[in-house]
Amino acid sequence: MTIKALIFDFDGLLMDTETTLLESWRWEWRRHGMDLDPAGFFADHGGDANEPRYAALAEAVGPAYDRASSHALRMGYRAELNAALEPAPGIVSWLKRAAELGLRLAVASSSDVSHVGTMLDRVGLRTRFEVVATGDEVTAHKPDPAVYLLALNRLGLSALEAVAFEDTAHGVAAAQAAGIPCVAVPNTHADHGRFTNANLLLPSAADLPLDEVLAALARQANRTMPTRSGRPT
Repeated sequence: MTIKALIFDFDGLLMDTETTLLESWRWEWRRHGMDLDPAGFFADHGGDANEPRYAALAEAVGPAYDRASSHALRMGYRAELNAALEPAPGIVSWLKRAAELGLRLAVASSSDVSHVGTMLDRVGLRTRFEVVATGDEVTAHKPDPAVYLLALNRLGLSALEAVAFEDTAHGVAAAQAAGIPCVAVPNTHADHGRFTNANLLLPSAADLPLDEVLAALARQANRTMPTRSGRPT
């Protein structure tokens, strides 16, 4: 089936907001005179995972901890970090080439639209995407496929008419649960060994032109296409 659309995750893929998230928490722990242990920091699911992080900090600080102040200060610091972010290497080239090829573009993110939209607007990418589907519009987050199914519905396309791009293993699982072939571009903090189910694994969007990405997926699809005997080619 002909590919008609590309669907991108946002955090950690289009922009490295995963690093600013981690750094904002490191900053907040240091503000209380402690160091954050990054082991296990990133959740195996999409959506907001900050409540357990605040609980851990509150336990470490003790009764003097002010949750409201902590949140406001951390978010302010993260906003400063986010303001300096640019699109991830290779992403703008992919988006430009997609437009030249007549491919439709969508975002499928577990984050809220206020975060995704603000960041895309700031770097001038929002208008490139015909569809933006976000976590506040669905009842379950990745690895649940809900946000991908929403994006497909808004595009009016079937799963095999799209390709997904993800930076986490649970994101790949969500795309594939929706039936969409998925290209993995792991973020800086992801374990590359967890991406064995991705249709294609790339170190960076800058490593391969979009035409070659799509050609590699087409070759893979042709190899797995059943012949008249019912066996893969």
